[in-house]
Amino acid sequence: MATPRLQRLAACILGVEALALLVVTGWEIVALVGGDTDDATSSIALIVLTVVGAAVVIAFATGALRGQSWGRSGGIVTQLLMLAVAIGALTGPAPSLGFALALALPAVIGLVVLFALARRSTPHRAED
Repeated sequence: MATPRLQRLAACILGVEALALLVVTGWEIVALVGGDTDDATSSIALIVLTVVGAAVVIAFATGALRGQSWGRSGGIVTQLLMLAVAIGALTGPAPSLGFALALALPAVIGLVVLFALARRSTPHRAED
């Protein structure tokens, strides 16, 4: 059976977000090795948490691709967390519109796709 287009699109969006987390992990490793951190223990913990986060988002992508509701739900939560970080990037001590948009735009697109996918996957009940 062919995978519906929305499932593939949702999985692709989540996969790209997981890849972005892995890039951030690389950036964190470079900072740790280069001595650009104040606390090595905290840096290592952050690296581990970022890798775990990437693995979870990959799992959500796989679940969404397979049509599993937990993959869609987890993907929606991921998009909402990205929007929260984007809002924080606008309201923090050093606001960054570019960074906020880089997070918010894919999150909004992801939300739209995941909600559309969830709507299609929900069985419609006949009116009583």
